[in-house]
Amino acid sequence: MKSCIYPGTFDPVTNGHLDVIKRAIKIFDEVVVAVAASESKKPLFSLQERVKMAKISTANLKNIEVVGFDNLLVDFAKSRGINVVIRGLRAVSDFEYELQIGYANAALWDELETVYLMPSLQNAFISSSIVRSVLSHGGDVSKLVPSEILKNLKAARD
Repeated sequence: MKSCIYPGTFDPVTNGHLDVIKRAIKIFDEVVVAVAASESKKPLFSLQERVKMAKISTANLKNIEVVGFDNLLVDFAKSRGINVVIRGLRAVSDFEYELQIGYANAALWDELETVYLMPSLQNAFISSSIVRSVLSHGGDVSKLVPSEILKNLKAARD
């Protein structure tokens, strides 16, 4: 069984993330959604909340595992025996950053491969930071995130 890791902060999980997960599961037998602690990013939601929302959002998908981690991605991947990482690319600006991260990870473990997937055009503009911004201004994020987590987001806003 060939597995991959789809890492991210998922603060919160978006329809764009789900799009990439659905694409990855067409290629791999299992996708491990690895929710990073990323305290340096000062996430809006705790690691436990982000893991919970990712689990709720992927509950109807097969062969998806959601776990949190707080170490280097390379170390996490090695501990799982997985050497393929999935990263989503929305625009050219993402590519430069993701390329640097991919090279850094490969320098830390030369067996690690990074596969880049694009979300569909309808989800290409969605990012967690856009969702957080819309939320902070009281806007409607219902078209940007899985409906299953809307109540979690509304609770955080209130």
